[in-house]
Amino acid sequence: MTHLLPEAAARAGRLVCFCPPGVPVDDAARRGPTLLAAGFALSVLSQTLALGILPLAGLLLAPQPAWATFPYMAMLLGAAAATFPASFLLDAFGRRASFALGASHGIAGGLVLAWAVSSNAFWPFCLGAFWLGIAQGFGLFYRHEAAMGGGAFSRAMLLAIVFGSGALAGVAGPTVLSLAAWLSPSSIFAPAALAAAAVQVVLLGLSMLWSPIDEKPAFEAAAKPSPGYDLREALAPTVLASAAWFGMTALMLAVPSAMATCGIGTTGIVGALAWHVVAMYAPGFGMAALGGRLGIRLTAVTGLGLVVAARLVLGQSADAMGFTIGLVVLAVGWSLATAASTLWMQAAGTPPRWVLALHDACLLGSALAGAWAAGAMLPGFG
Repeated sequence: MTHLLPEAAARAGRLVCFCPPGVPVDDAARRGPTLLAAGFALSVLSQTLALGILPLAGLLLAPQPAWATFPYMAMLLGAAAATFPASFLLDAFGRRASFALGASHGIAGGLVLAWAVSSNAFWPFCLGAFWLGIAQGFGLFYRHEAAMGGGAFSRAMLLAIVFGSGALAGVAGPTVLSLAAWLSPSSIFAPAALAAAAVQVVLLGLSMLWSPIDEKPAFEAAAKPSPGYDLREALAPTVLASAAWFGMTALMLAVPSAMATCGIGTTGIVGALAWHVVAMYAPGFGMAALGGRLGIRLTAVTGLGLVVAARLVLGQSADAMGFTIGLVVLAVGWSLATAASTLWMQAAGTPPRWVLALHDACLLGSALAGAWAAGAMLPGFG
């Protein structure tokens, strides 16, 4: 039987259930982390497929070479634009409706992307990238939901499971792109865009599996942020993670061109980027143990230090192995800084939803700035 909670009465659309004896609440509590991990992995996979085609397709479609990065920047803008709506919709309507809305934008974005690249239409291509970015913005909140903790899982353990699941995208992404190339030897762009849309369809179906039992912990956390939460607790982790996102984006976009300049072929470049994607999320599996040993703050600082170290390694690289090592170090640093900063924000209690949205907006804004800076960093490589 379903009732409206008294403390949630002012929030439209928020229903949770008082379950009668015999309802397997423990099973539902375990289903929640599974859905969060699967949703985050699919979100990263769709993003990986899109990022695999945006730079080169943008170069081919752009009326001017200087506009080639516009599709990638449009994706970042879409993600940034979605942060505040995603935060408030999760509070008002819960995971099922909010994640379904994000996936719906991703489906539309992938379809528009495929049509635009087939029709040589640059600005619709940017629009499709923007809508896929909106889906990415919603997808970022899987990790915030995990950091709130739930059921028998601690916050650190749940975030480790969810964030680490993104490593599956690093394994699956190149495989899907290779399949798309096999199915369409003449052009990989449209099949890859359709694959990104198909992943969002699966993500839409997954969002329908959320039940009122799964929603209850999220609603209680959203409705009751910790009293007197000190915003200074969010300042340091936001600044640190923003610096890591800036460095990671700038280097990731600059390295493929630098590798090509050094005479490294497409296979070597794709292989290095595949290892980079795996390393972006695989460290999440060890986040709980590492955070317990070093502490959350020191783990985040270590991550940023690795991003700086990666810049030094990449600056001295001249072969595929050197660039691959640098990209892996860069990805591990970004992973530790991002995951630890997410937990750092939660250390003093549950922050208000708007603080989480502002945190993600700062990260994505820094990534956008990193995209602008990528061109200036090319002379320092090789």
